[in-house]
Amino acid sequence: YGLYDYLRNSIQQLDLPQRKAALIVPAFETLHYRLTFPKSKAELLSMLDMGSLYTFRYHVWPKGHAPTDYAKWRTATVPYRVAWQPDFEPYVVVRRDCPRYDQRFVGFGWNKVSHIMELDAQEYEMLVLPNAFMIHMPHAPSFDISKFRLSAGYRGCLQTLREEFHQDLSRRYGAAALKYLTAERSL
Repeated sequence: YGLYDYLRNSIQQLDLPQRKAALIVPAFETLHYRLTFPKSKAELLSMLDMGSLYTFRYHVWPKGHAPTDYAKWRTATVPYRVAWQPDFEPYVVVRRDCPRYDQRFVGFGWNKVSHIMELDAQEYEMLVLPNAFMIHMPHAPSFDISKFRLSAGYRGCLQTLREEFHQDLSRRYGAAALKYLTAERSL
């Protein structure tokens, strides 16, 4: 509730039109198909403590949202900066002139990860909004995630695209992009 107005106010207060920043909206999820949506951060925290909400994908892909630093978010009252980490894929609000999603990553896998990586390569600040949140509702698996899980060919193609993406980052950003390749190899 009120997320749109909160985002508009945050964009103005943080002078987003004049700075390279990605505003991170912390993501949570429920395993229930019906949910009384929390009207405030305090309600969300209560639901989180009671176990009716969870941090997004904590049980299957914790690295995707771990850099958001949910422990810090619980008590934050002002936006705080977080650093890029491998496989970080938060939901963000960015200026229209930011890098576009890489169209190689259609279907399942690496669309948000590659986008955040490129934002980081362009030195975007990653700012977590202290009073914003979204809740992912359960749904049937997509056709593409099923293909990813069942097809070694699909996973191999995705790996090839990831390698191409790393090479392209290296060409565009030089030595600054080495951290992405190093991080990938250490996983």
